This record gives sequence, C-alpha cells and structure tokens, in this order.
Amino acid sequence: MNISAIIKSVFSLLFLLIITSAPILAQNQNLRTLENNAFQRGEKITFRVFYDSYLTGNVNAGIASLEIRESNEVIGGRNTMNVVGLGNTRGAFNFFFRVVNRYETYIDEEAIVPLLFIRRINEGGYRKSQDVMFNQYENLAISNTATVPVVENVQDIISAFYYLRTYNFDNAQKGDVYDVNFFLDDTVYVSRVVFDGREEITTSIGRFRTLRFKPQALIGDVFSQPYPMTLWISDDENKIPVLAQSGIIVGSVKMELMKYEGLKNPMTSRIR
Repeated sequence: MNISAIIKSVFSLLFLLIITSAPILAQNQNLRTLENNAFQRGEKITFRVFYDSYLTGNVNAGIASLEIRESNEVIGGRNTMNVVGLGNTRGAFNFFFRVVNRYETYIDEEAIVPLLFIRRINEGGYRKSQDVMFNQYENLAISNTATVPVVENVQDIISAFYYLRTYNFDNAQKGDVYDVNFFLDDTVYVSRVVFDGREEITTSIGRFRTLRFKPQALIGDVFSQPYPMTLWISDDENKIPVLAQSGIIVGSVKMELMKYEGLKNPMTSRIR
C-alpha cells in the first residue's frame, strides 16, 4: 500500500468516528417528525436505461436501481434507512461511454433527512469520490473537502427523491411547484419540481396511472435547458418512478421501470 492509500484509509477511519459521535453532542435538540406512508425497508425498484442519438440509434444502455436495505443502521443514536443507488452501463454501450456509479444515503427514519451521503462515480473515466456527514442539528454539511452551512432539513440528491415521496399529491393542480433544497459538491441548490398533470402510460411491464412532473436540472455540460426531463410517478401511495425521459446535449435518455419489490403499499396505479 502506498503513502497516498494509507492517508486515505486513515482519513476514512477518522470520518467514520466523526459520523458516529458528532450528532450525539446535540441530542437535546429535536429533529422534525415527518409522516411516511410511501416507502419501507426492503423496497427495491429497478430500471432499464435507454440512450438514443444520431450515432448510436436507440440502444439498451444499462441498468439502474434504488434499494432500501433491510438493516436498521444507527447513526448518532438515530435509526436510519440505508438507500443504495446503482447505475451501470451494459454490453456494447460500454464502448461508447462506460458508467459505474454508486450513491448511498442514510436517511433519518423519522425526520426523512440525510445523516450520511456517500458518492462513488466513474463516468467515462471521470472519477468522483465524496463522503458527506450532515449535522442536521446545527445545519452543517461536512465533506471530505469542506464544512458548509446549510439550510434546515437539507437533502442530498438521493434522499430528496424519498422526501418528495412523502408529499400528498391528491389535490395537486397542473403548474403547482414543489421546492427542495439539496447539497451537492459542497454547494446548496434549490431545485423546483413542477406538477404537469395526470396521465395513463403504457410500459413494457404494463399500463399505469401516473403523476407527471418536470424537475428542474442544473444547466451545464449535460443539460441544455432548465426543465429537460419529464418524470412519470405511480399515482398511488408508493409514488415510485415508472418512466423518465430527458433530452441532453447529445441525444436523449429514457429510464423505464422493469421490476419492483418490497413496496409498502399495493401498486393500485397499475391498470394491467
């Protein structure tokens, strides 16, 4: 093992010690309690990812999944749900652009806020590794590279999705806007999610009643417009993604639900 690897190992150990002890210092303060009727431990949703461009045509590019682990991980005396998100390209698409991504978040079970976020990405040779501890008592995010003041109940990019699933959209009207604050790359962002109506859609595994949303994206190297994506969510208590489509700088991406298991509620949005 070289010196660099030793330093990284020592830092990781120190980071884990901070994670397990820091929130305890503020136990006299309270986090919110948020009702969650949408998800539970053991839930796993899996998607097939397609990429379409002039050069490649429409190809089956890979698999993505989100899984809430069965185990109850305790951080700073708080019960958490450990969510692991994986995204990997498959087959011939690896010759164009190989992606091996892993995101992991530990969500406080009562407050539905992250306490720890782990990010390991490899996208076409670009690598990024970051760990973030969230001190939700003192509104701080502590990463490998910085300590950043954050807003109350800030999310990470995975926990934000689960937080939004706790919303009740029964009376949502087209044009309604839902804001969520999330932390990424040592910066706090405010993302807007616009409700775009209700729609029945047909996928490879069946027909579903859905809620249609347009999430705001960060404009830059990937997206060329602020609302490039349309996201269809099951119109039931689970609120899981059924389909997502997005234009990017070169081509478009589609993500389609291929399998679900361990849901908290019956999938009543599935028509057939």
